[in-house]
Amino acid sequence: MNGAQAPASRASGAAVRAAARITAAPDGRGGTALPVLDGDGPLALRRVRAPGSAAGVCVIGAMSAPLGGDRIRLDVAVEPGAALRVTAAAATVALPGRAAGPATYDVDVWVGEGAELHWLPEPLISAAGSDLLLTTRVRLAPTARLVLREEQVLGRSGERPGRLVTRLTVRHGDRLLLDQETSYGPGAPGWDTPAVLDTHRAVGQLLVVDPAFEDDVPEVRCLGNGPADGEGAVTPLPGPAVLATALAPDALRLRRMLDSALPGPG
Repeated sequence: MNGAQAPASRASGAAVRAAARITAAPDGRGGTALPVLDGDGPLALRRVRAPGSAAGVCVIGAMSAPLGGDRIRLDVAVEPGAALRVTAAAATVALPGRAAGPATYDVDVWVGEGAELHWLPEPLISAAGSDLLLTTRVRLAPTARLVLREEQVLGRSGERPGRLVTRLTVRHGDRLLLDQETSYGPGAPGWDTPAVLDTHRAVGQLLVVDPAFEDDVPEVRCLGNGPADGEGAVTPLPGPAVLATALAPDALRLRRMLDSALPGPG
């Protein structure tokens, strides 16, 4: 299904069940087509311009989500030889809801041989009273390329965050490249101590997977100008991948550090 989606609505107090799908495939003319672009509920998908031969998709929030009890899923497939760039129109704000239980947001990504995905959403903001489980699963063919950015902001201005649990799993070929889980907010022990975030409220990472790193791996280095402005590090992973992680007082300084970590994410 392609084209515009109908405006979304939410019954008072009701949780939302929503799913969206993106499939990118070579168009036979040296570019990338979008044979599947299908969203509902809070996930509206729009075609946008992207550099080079890539297809561009922007995720637009069509309603307030995720709220407590919501179940949201996004499936992305980049077929062999295709290139896709996914962005977002604005930050995603996790909010409290009337429905029982946490909200879940599941992202499942597959990138085929010789294909490339730039996954560059805006930050996820964990508002006070919210409860969200965010899971991202990525499967990469051995010759696939990936640029993936994740950013979380813990609380809006002047407020405490809600509960936020995130898990990122990346498989490269037949082996596990990265499996990382983080937990912040009420019920997460020690998350705001000096051993973890201290006073910082913005945290993020940039993962770049590229077969070129097999022969030329970037060196380990530090990011940032000290604790007051944020700190981070660039670290090669076992395999053709590099991970930049950073924490900062706010989203703006976090983005600056991640943008400076490696070429290619912008």
